[in-house]
Amino acid sequence: MNKKWLLSLIMAAFVMFLAACNSDEDSAEGDSEGEGEETQQQEEGEGEGEGEQPEMPEPDLEDVPDVVAEVNNEEINKEEFESAYEGSFQQMAMQSQMSGQELDQDQLKQQTAESLVGQELLTQKAEEEGYEASQEEMDKTLEELAQQNQMESKDEFLAALEEQGMSEDEVMSQLETQVKVDQLVASEAGDTEPTEEELEEAYAQMEAQQEQMGEEGGEMPSYEDAKPDLEEQVKTQKEQEATQKLVEDLREDADVTVHL
Repeated sequence: MNKKWLLSLIMAAFVMFLAACNSDEDSAEGDSEGEGEETQQQEEGEGEGEGEQPEMPEPDLEDVPDVVAEVNNEEINKEEFESAYEGSFQQMAMQSQMSGQELDQDQLKQQTAESLVGQELLTQKAEEEGYEASQEEMDKTLEELAQQNQMESKDEFLAALEEQGMSEDEVMSQLETQVKVDQLVASEAGDTEPTEEELEEAYAQMEAQQEQMGEEGGEMPSYEDAKPDLEEQVKTQKEQEATQKLVEDLREDADVTVHL
C-alpha cells in the first residue's frame, strides 16, 4: 500500500486541534510555568551564542505496533499511524525548536492515536448516516488543500501527491471520505454564524493578546478590519467544538482498543 501522504495532511490538523484542546485545559498552570521556563532559558542562552536553536529532533517510531488501534473491529495500522504522526511531528517539532522546550513524543503519539480513532469513528458514522460526496465538493476540497499547501492548482497538488506514491484514485477516495465527514460535522454543528457579541468577545481577546506581546505584536487592526478574520475564527471554533463533542459521544458507545 502506498504511503498515505494526504491522510497525514488532514490528520495533522486534527491532531493539532486535539493538542490545542488539551493545552487549553491547563492554560492557567501552563502559562505561569511557561513564563518561568522561558525566562530561565533566556538567561541560560545569553552566554551560549545569539541566534542558536536546539537541533531539530527526529520522529521516534521504533516501538509502534503493526496494529495501533482497533475501532469497532476496524484496524488502524502502523502505516496509517506513521503517516499521520510524521505530519503532526514536523509541525510540533518546529514549535518546540522555536520555544526551546523539548517535544514529548510519547504524548504526541497518544494524541495521534486518539485523533486517528476519532477520525475512524467519524468516518464510520458518516457512512452509517449515508452521506454522499459529489464531484464538485471533492474538487472544492482539493482546491482548498492545494491553496493551504501553497500550490497554484489542484493539478499541481495531485502531481505532488503522485510523486509521494499516491495515485489520483487514492486521493479522490480519501477526499470522498473527508467530504462525508465534513458534512456530518456541519450537520452536528448546526448554525455556526457568529453573533455580534461573539465577534466583539473575540476581538477583546485579540486586544488582550496584543497587549501581552507589546511592540512585537505590531499594530492592532480596527474591529471592522479584523471582522472577516474573526468571523472565520469563531466559525472554526464552533465546528471544532462540535467535532470534539461528537467524537466523545461516539467513543462512549464504541469498542476501541489502543495498543500504544
